[in-house]
Amino acid sequence: MGKSSLLNAMTRQTVSIVSDVAGTTTDPVEKPMELLPIGPVLFIDTAGIDDVGALGNMRVERTQQVFDRTDLAVLVVACGHWGEFEEGILRECRRREIPIIALFNKCDIQRPPTVLEQRLKSDRIPLVCTVATRGEGILDLREALIRTAPDELINTPHVIGDLVPPGELVVLVVPIDLEAPKGRLIQPQVMAIRDLLDVDAYCMVVKERELRDALDRLNKPPALVVTDSQCFLKVAGDTPNDVPMTSFSILFARFKGDLAELVRGALAVEGLRPGDHVLMAEACSHHPIGDDIGRVKIPRWLRQYVGGNLEFTHVQGHDFPQDLSPYRLVVHCGACMWNRREMLTRILHCRQQRVPIANYGTTIANSLGILQRALAPFPAAAEAYRQLRGEVQANTA
Repeated sequence: MGKSSLLNAMTRQTVSIVSDVAGTTTDPVEKPMELLPIGPVLFIDTAGIDDVGALGNMRVERTQQVFDRTDLAVLVVACGHWGEFEEGILRECRRREIPIIALFNKCDIQRPPTVLEQRLKSDRIPLVCTVATRGEGILDLREALIRTAPDELINTPHVIGDLVPPGELVVLVVPIDLEAPKGRLIQPQVMAIRDLLDVDAYCMVVKERELRDALDRLNKPPALVVTDSQCFLKVAGDTPNDVPMTSFSILFARFKGDLAELVRGALAVEGLRPGDHVLMAEACSHHPIGDDIGRVKIPRWLRQYVGGNLEFTHVQGHDFPQDLSPYRLVVHCGACMWNRREMLTRILHCRQQRVPIANYGTTIANSLGILQRALAPFPAAAEAYRQLRGEVQANTA
């Protein structure tokens, strides 16, 4: 089909191995790129979805996982061929409401049939013809990607900028501990700083030990305090009650997922009992340290909250169980390195199997008894919390 040649032409790099032998790509190959005006994008060159045999089935499974994180699909077809396989991909994209571009490669050999061109046009599916090995049609593909991309990819919603008027100050509490990455800040902190600059707000970055002194030095209270969830309790104690406070993880519960649904999941902690199984899901792979947030701290806080032992299973990256029936709760990281579609797909997967899902921030805030305060900057989520809290209390009465 020429998917690998196409990716190489788009990125102007030799990212994927190119061969005339079908099935050369055995695992999804990923390449990040800045594609203006969309911004940062991730191209994924998938293995074939029509592989056969045991190994082929494993490749297909990995490729199908890519659907869960696809914002825009490019269906690459060689020499004008279009059959049931392509129809199946089209149906799956429509089922998931994924916009799709039909790309016919090797058009120097054969053009797509006129009837198919007319049908795709009537279905409002963009059609692009390329000769990837010669770089022909790549500009047309870039233009089609920009035209077809979902609006939220171009007009990205705010992480924090919509919560703060221009000219106001936000204090960001950033611990520098063993879990802090060497020489840099983590993605949510960087994105919050950039978003505040974009809306002409001010930000002050402090460590948790300096917060109280920093607040005392201000001639007026900040509009908002945002903290890393690991030091939630200390920051809540040092921040005056009349100053709104939340966490980076709760900001990302809204930005990457569904805040109200993740609040519902956090309140499901009330129903946990000793011996229940909890799934801890991390988007990023990292070597856990001695006091790791997902493997040590949150399990410890939840055991203390429940008053007994809980069984924890940990998954990382794009691995996620299809069968969630063994679990009473899923606790997910902030998914700061993912696109929103993949996080929403996981939330939907949990909802379909009636397993509540929370994220780190909502879980920590609830287990420490400060979730209501942490949701105050988000009126809709705060109202959902009050209603859900009432339901939980009624069910446990």
